[in-house]
Amino acid sequence: MSAETAPSRPRAEAGEDPVIRMRGICRDFPVGSQVVHALREVDLDIRRGEFLAVMGPSGSGKSTLLNLLGCLDTPTQGSYLLAGEEVARLGEARLAGIRRSRIGFVFQTFHLVPRLTAIRNVELPMVFAGVAAQERRERAGRALHAVGLDERGHHRPAQLSGGERQRVALARAVVMEPDILLADEPTGNLDLRSGEEVLRLLEQRNAAGITLIVVTHNVEIGSRAGRLVRLVDGRVESDVRRAGGKVP
Repeated sequence: MSAETAPSRPRAEAGEDPVIRMRGICRDFPVGSQVVHALREVDLDIRRGEFLAVMGPSGSGKSTLLNLLGCLDTPTQGSYLLAGEEVARLGEARLAGIRRSRIGFVFQTFHLVPRLTAIRNVELPMVFAGVAAQERRERAGRALHAVGLDERGHHRPAQLSGGERQRVALARAVVMEPDILLADEPTGNLDLRSGEEVLRLLEQRNAAGITLIVVTHNVEIGSRAGRLVRLVDGRVESDVRRAGGKVP
């Protein structure tokens, strides 16, 4: 599952329907007697194979947007079409299936199971999907190889560095070969070198055709993305796309 061997997905063509289409998305949260408007009238189209970075100050709605994109939450108002399906109309079983098979998640704090080895952590999505044990082990081994951790598969998270733990989390996120990869501050807890390694691996997955959406405060990640969306007070302040290159 390296950049050279990963299955390639076709890039979006002009006029192709976006894999993600949001219209008038609002997300409100009650806080005591007040209502917090985390997202306000967000319109967003994301085509297959894009590398999109979402930036903005703390409290701007970045993580709320990511949760909605990942079907971990539903909007208070508005329409979210994921590959043509209206997310708000889907039952929990269908949403769980989408999260399991179509979307991979990478978080700042890794979310690895401490008592499981690296290879067992990578196997988890396949356990829930009912993949046979032998196939799980083979696919998890290939995923760890792709992130350069062949020799660390039998180590538990406490025995790994921060960068290694994030690479295990990335291997777990892609082992089901999702269409979309969502990353929330994926380099936020890493040193410069480890962060660069993780970013390079994310870019490899995007080069293989996966749609990559990264929430970040890191200006370097923002500059390397092909598209940069800035949120302020729950609204899209700017949306800059540069086809085939970095955002200026």
